[in-house]
Amino acid sequence: MTDFAQGVRGHVRMLANLSSIVEFLPDDLPGFFRTHSLVRLDLQERPSAEVVRGIEEGAAELGICSADVGTRGLTRHAYRNDRLVIVVPQRHPLAACCEISFSDTLDYDHVGLFATSSIYLRSQIAAQQLGKSLRLRVHVPGFDAVCRMVQAGMGVGLMPDRAFEVLSGGMKLRAIRLRDEWANRELTLVARDQAGMSPISRLMLEHLRRPMSQRSH
Repeated sequence: MTDFAQGVRGHVRMLANLSSIVEFLPDDLPGFFRTHSLVRLDLQERPSAEVVRGIEEGAAELGICSADVGTRGLTRHAYRNDRLVIVVPQRHPLAACCEISFSDTLDYDHVGLFATSSIYLRSQIAAQQLGKSLRLRVHVPGFDAVCRMVQAGMGVGLMPDRAFEVLSGGMKLRAIRLRDEWANRELTLVARDQAGMSPISRLMLEHLRRPMSQRSH
């Protein structure tokens, strides 16, 4: 019981959006488990809005979501940043561009993430603000599927730059930087009440709040 109270043992329940699971947690978690090898993590992927709802309802003590989602009464801490890019086949008309505006993509079919994802919802809002509609050809469940559908010629895709780097190897795709300010994103750690969290969940939160250079230690 002493080990448990000090946070050496325990079970952490965490909800996280797809971006954080693909881009950052695989790099950030090993350093924690090297010093807390008896801890078990229950990590569930949910859209950002569902992460917030799940923390509020007690499904987990700790969550990671997009910073542009309302977190209401939850405590929040900055986690990581990424930037959205447009993914195209190497022979696509846009492939020669180093940087484009989102409006430049709206004459082409799009491969979109699932309808409740913050990335898809943000792209819809951006198109509406430009007075255009998104030519969505297919919804897919994850970033790997975005890459595969773009590779198959189903349209252009919108995804985070780090996820593209991780998943696109050997697929003959290009990632083009978006000029739009909304493409620069922040991911946020959320929790209900840090004082009421279990000791091991507080340790996990403290680890993920550290500067990136310290999370591998």
